[in-house]
Amino acid sequence: MKVNSEIRYAAHPDDVKRYTTAELRRNYLIETVFCPDTMNVVYSMHDRMIAGGIMPVNEAVELKPIDILRSQYFLSRREMGVFNVGGPGVVEIDGKEVPMQFKEALYIGRGDRKVFFRSLDPAKPAKFWFCSATAHKEYPDHLTTKENAVHMELGSLEESNHRIINRMLVKEVVPSCQLQMGMTELKPGSTWNTMPAHTHNRRMEVYFYFDLDNDQAVCHFMGATDETRHIWMKNEQAVISPEWSIHAACATKNYTFIWAMCGENLDYNDMDGCATTDLR
Repeated sequence: MKVNSEIRYAAHPDDVKRYTTAELRRNYLIETVFCPDTMNVVYSMHDRMIAGGIMPVNEAVELKPIDILRSQYFLSRREMGVFNVGGPGVVEIDGKEVPMQFKEALYIGRGDRKVFFRSLDPAKPAKFWFCSATAHKEYPDHLTTKENAVHMELGSLEESNHRIINRMLVKEVVPSCQLQMGMTELKPGSTWNTMPAHTHNRRMEVYFYFDLDNDQAVCHFMGATDETRHIWMKNEQAVISPEWSIHAACATKNYTFIWAMCGENLDYNDMDGCATTDLR
């Protein structure tokens, strides 16, 4: 197996206003998430969130600590949430196997733990997208399916944003220190997410886009409400959203995305709304 890691530093919003397209992409876009038998990791200085992808094909991939953690185990001082966005797979935690199907989510609590990721069929490998936040307490591991998630149906086809929000790793489903994750599925004919836009200065966020045909694209919007920017993205790519930034998107076809938040609180509805007509 191989481990690729990089660090992304936080930036002042006034500085981001002067970024070129290339600088925006270099600082916020996670372009390569999945590689065979590889753990790809991005460490963001925004609330010290870690985001990454693991795609085991020919061997099990171990969750290895990266250098910046300075710990023997990845989860010594962290919790993490994992979504399987590929074929059937297994997550082994301290010898206990947890099977994971497509679009299932797993919370793994803090502790000095050995974690391995495997695919059941190399021809249809599992793809494990994960996010990790610092943690002060141990909470039990928990597998969440779409059936036992908290569901919210929002928007309409007329507004091009009819979507189902599956709140899967949130406090109503599983206790955590600060990490929250969920999955939003857009209905056919709908392309907009998170409109009207909002910010939440108390939490940063990471979006991972998938379920998008390879010949389609999604345009992610970020930045201050009065001076927005955009990043064009492809299937199975992710983007870091600072706490001061909006986070919304429109694509050439409907899609699914996984959102992950960490920061000051676990209140999902703690957000500062922005009227669409106020966006610049």
